[in-house]
Amino acid sequence: MGSRSAGPWFSAFGFGTTYFSAVIFIGYAGRSGFDFGLFAILIGIGNAVLGSWLAWKVLANRTREVTRRLKIKTMPQFFEKRYFSRSMKLYAAIMIFIFMTPYSASVYSGLSYLCETVLHVPYQIAMAAIAVVAGLYLVLGGYFATLLADFIQGIIMLVGVAAMLFFVSESGQVGGLAAGVSGVWESMTAQADVLFTPQTALSVICLILLTSVGSWGMPQMVHKFYGIKNEDGVKKGTVISTVFALIIAGGAYYIGSLSRLFFTEVPTLGGKANYDLIIPQILTQTLPVVLLGVVLVLVVSASVSTLSGITLTSCSTISMDLVADRVPKFAESKAKTLTLTRVLCAVFILASYLIASFKTPILTLMSFSWGTISGAFLAPYLLGLYWKGMNRAGAWCGMIAGPVVSLGLAIVSGFNSAQATIFGVTAMAVSFVACFVGSLIAGKMGKVQDNTHFYDKAYFVK
Repeated sequence: MGSRSAGPWFSAFGFGTTYFSAVIFIGYAGRSGFDFGLFAILIGIGNAVLGSWLAWKVLANRTREVTRRLKIKTMPQFFEKRYFSRSMKLYAAIMIFIFMTPYSASVYSGLSYLCETVLHVPYQIAMAAIAVVAGLYLVLGGYFATLLADFIQGIIMLVGVAAMLFFVSESGQVGGLAAGVSGVWESMTAQADVLFTPQTALSVICLILLTSVGSWGMPQMVHKFYGIKNEDGVKKGTVISTVFALIIAGGAYYIGSLSRLFFTEVPTLGGKANYDLIIPQILTQTLPVVLLGVVLVLVVSASVSTLSGITLTSCSTISMDLVADRVPKFAESKAKTLTLTRVLCAVFILASYLIASFKTPILTLMSFSWGTISGAFLAPYLLGLYWKGMNRAGAWCGMIAGPVVSLGLAIVSGFNSAQATIFGVTAMAVSFVACFVGSLIAGKMGKVQDNTHFYDKAYFVK
């Protein structure tokens, strides 16, 4: 936990760099921009307002206070302490490790596409290099190394996005900010029968909800709140995180919306349309060679910081919540648990690398794993923070119903990535309903637990 002493800048940049990775720059921005035009910018604004500002307002201080008092280090431990369920802790740990792996793979995939397009480095070699870098500093450095790296990488991201915005906007295909917006709007009105429809509105709203509110249930995001030093750090971190998200997400989706000025149809790879090539090809057409290097470092920074957050969260839950919980020698030795965490980090990175080797479309990997995890954890976590009537039965209902809906819809659709966001949002909604219904029924049956310790600020675990 880095001694729970992280300041506002480190915490906010850690949150932001974990939030945004190659997935947003290469996956979401490219596809959303081409499909929705200027409407895609609303997704970036939603990420800043809902995913950052409101998340910090609602979750940060309460999470920091509870986890500090009860000495909670992972999300599975949060569920165990709140709902008095060791089984729930084990279930959460397994869910995190399984479904975080394809999410991690989507980050590798997005970054490798960029390296292949810009540097002409083969996809597999690019992924291997990224895996080695992420593995070295994470395995050797741990939590504080990720915070320090996140801060430096956040600065690089801000500089890189500023360069992208300027040169792409001033390129011959765009002709400046005003001309670019006007040109995209004209192309959108030409396709009014497709873009100005209830279906498009639903798709954009679902993307906003999944990538913004859905992040509230992602363990690697919530984990950044555990180590904040004090309440003042939360207040400052809220502002810093929101500005950071507005620049990064807003800039990425704005550039994605300009794709309509560069392409009349989606670029192809191996004879198949591939949205993941849109942003890399725009950058190679508009940026000078030196700035291409800066932008490449930007995406590498965004990706490696996200990878470290995902990996550390996933592997620590297995070592602390699964193994140490059942094997006494690990429970009694922090050194052994730490060593196991490092080994698991290496295994997790290798597994993600292998999955990404199959070149599955980024949004397919990202959306289904994100929707499943958020469907499982968001409702039990958020309701558990504030609602005393939330109980173990309700939490189990939500944690099971969300993933079942997400995976069930995915299987029935044949893993149709175009519907992934709708499936994810549906899973989140069903999970909330299940939590409420399950808790109310269990409450009437008298099957509730005394949770006063969780809300009593005078209660501390020694």
